[in-house]
Amino acid sequence: MTLYSLATAIFWFSALILVYTYVGYPLMVFAISKMRPRTVSKGEFEPDVTIIITAYNEEKDIQAKLENTLAIQYPGDKLQIMVASDGSTDRTDQIVKEFAERGIELFRQEGRVGKTFTQNKAVERARGEIILFSDATTMYQPDVLEPVLPNFADSSVGCVAGRLVYVNEGEATVGKGTQSYWGYETFIKASESAACSLIGVSGCLYAVRRSAYIPMYPEACSDFLICTVLYRQSLRSVFEPAAICTEVTNSESGKEFQMRVRVISQTLTDLSRNLDMLNPFKSGFYAVQLISHKILRYAVPLFLVTLFAASAVLTAFSNFYALILAAQIAFYLFAAIALIFERLDIRLGLLSAPMYFVLANLSSLAAFFQFVKGERYARWEPNR
Repeated sequence: MTLYSLATAIFWFSALILVYTYVGYPLMVFAISKMRPRTVSKGEFEPDVTIIITAYNEEKDIQAKLENTLAIQYPGDKLQIMVASDGSTDRTDQIVKEFAERGIELFRQEGRVGKTFTQNKAVERARGEIILFSDATTMYQPDVLEPVLPNFADSSVGCVAGRLVYVNEGEATVGKGTQSYWGYETFIKASESAACSLIGVSGCLYAVRRSAYIPMYPEACSDFLICTVLYRQSLRSVFEPAAICTEVTNSESGKEFQMRVRVISQTLTDLSRNLDMLNPFKSGFYAVQLISHKILRYAVPLFLVTLFAASAVLTAFSNFYALILAAQIAFYLFAAIALIFERLDIRLGLLSAPMYFVLANLSSLAAFFQFVKGERYARWEPNR
């Protein structure tokens, strides 16, 4: 095989994988969701509900969160609100105790053991048939439970995920990129839900049947793993776009990078512990979703490198490949310029897409190296 033919094969294989990952798979799952949608048999359902707010050192936001949660429209005798504090060392616990007379319960987990472990222990104390998990900085609409609960009238549904809307208060470049990325992800989630089942949820707003909740290991990314835990029980996780919550985006690319590295590293651990679920003969289309949406997405940095290298080699043979190489260089330069201007506190919304694309893929690369080295996350640092 000549250098030209080898480089050409690598180029087009890499390009094919990238196009499938970002365009082909979303279009495929969307088409399946329309051609043979799995509907949810919704009905009247008013069970006891427990809302668990997991927190670590959230003294700045916990009061507003509790006021927001108390405003949720649901019968008081059927609603339990619990803050699960993972060994907070600031005034978080004290503030929560001030709400005790209004029905807010505090569960304090000593030892700073991590979000997932703390959630597990909080669930043991939950009285609700349905458990709604929330973050301390997430704001809900008063009627948030109204669209969520009817989904549980369908016995095949184990989890219902709401729709997260990001608010970019400071008009930060990375915040703009987050909003665009999340809009793309929300489209995919809606399609996956209708085609088969969600493979991951936003930790800001998701509800689970108490009877189906199985404690997860401390280093798990519970927002991701919960869907696999339920799918093993033949239960679906579905997306409910009418259940809306809001959260403020990160304003610094460094904090967004750290958050994504942690989440991806945890997700890689979860995938490695559930390799059998990647077998389509066992888990059907759910395996295709895991491979396409997670495995290939996290492998994108590899194919970006091989595409760039092959393009560089092929420029000696064709102007077409020289143009492709120039386009890649320009794209990465735009991302670098956006990052530099962010440091200068200059916002460039037009360059938010290349900046966030590069940030997301660098975080995948960093998370992969951490995973290979055996580094695992259990504790979490809210990057706000």
